[in-house]
Amino acid sequence: MTDYIGYTDYPDAQEWTTTPADYGADVDDESLSVGEICNRSWVRSFRSSYEPPLYWIITALGAVGNLLVVWIYVTVRNRLKTMTDMYLLNLAVADLLFLCTLPFWATDATHGWIFGLSLCKGVSAVYKINFFASMLLLTCISVDRYVAIVRVTQAQNFKSKRLFYSKTACMIVWMASALLALPEFLFANVKVSSSIGSTCSLVYSIGNDNHTKVLVLTLQICVGFCLPLLVMAACYSVIIRTLIQARNFEKHKALRVIFAVVATFVLSQLPYNVHLMVEAAQAYNATMLCGEIMTFDVTGQVVKSLAYTHCCLNPILYAFIGVRFRKDLLRLFHRLTCGLGGTGLSKQSTPPKRPSVMSDTDTTPALSL
Repeated sequence: MTDYIGYTDYPDAQEWTTTPADYGADVDDESLSVGEICNRSWVRSFRSSYEPPLYWIITALGAVGNLLVVWIYVTVRNRLKTMTDMYLLNLAVADLLFLCTLPFWATDATHGWIFGLSLCKGVSAVYKINFFASMLLLTCISVDRYVAIVRVTQAQNFKSKRLFYSKTACMIVWMASALLALPEFLFANVKVSSSIGSTCSLVYSIGNDNHTKVLVLTLQICVGFCLPLLVMAACYSVIIRTLIQARNFEKHKALRVIFAVVATFVLSQLPYNVHLMVEAAQAYNATMLCGEIMTFDVTGQVVKSLAYTHCCLNPILYAFIGVRFRKDLLRLFHRLTCGLGGTGLSKQSTPPKRPSVMSDTDTTPALSL
């Protein structure tokens, strides 16, 4: 008896359990060969013990950082002044909504999907919308930094319209993310198995026609990783060249920030997207053995969790690292500890900030330490 994955009618065949469903990481019961059940009970056990605590930790840490970003914009700054402010606020909202879906998947890992079909479709769609929105907003931030630092003259010329442009860009990002999440509305479904209970996953088609799954995975890889990576690489490479030529004592700090931003994005997202590429190839032409499928499944859970940590790091990399944002954070803490008046921390008591080509002024994004 061969171990190759094919087609089966066995209802007790163990399913591929790398939910959330938006990544299409489920191998249906029908995908196993007749008479050849690939028992993945160990994979299911690993997922139920590994994912829930990690998801709750990511949710807690990410919620603290992103809520601080939103709170500062609402209570300290009171209004959005720059394109960077607009992008950072939308990024924090997208990450918060993304994090709100993780408790559902943590519960699904231990108890199965107990929330019904409507929430299955809704949570899957919200999850995917905010995943794409987060990645596209990172792309917008990269372009904004390029314009503000490399194209200084042009940035000054349309300074009064930059906030309008940023609002338009954010609107386009959210609309595009909603369109990209249509597969969740269409294909998310609750599947019931006698061996593992109910699961919320994408059911693309009946039989071995996996072309839709390959298309969805390809779209996610291209829009959710390749596009942001290419834009970040292009923008930050020119920014680095500009900074190297600039005579500024803080340029080395700014360069370290850029390398941290790019390295964090690549290290957290590249392993998972490589996994998705292999999954798309496997869906198109199944060649893996049963043991390889189990190893691939477990690896996918690990790299997927690594990708999720980016939600926790975004506030640090894109907000708290800026001089002006750190001052706002200190002002907020002072209000909480010394009263809402914040009389002890005024503009007069704040030391003057040294100018920097990378400081988060009204025309320059936050990149300085």
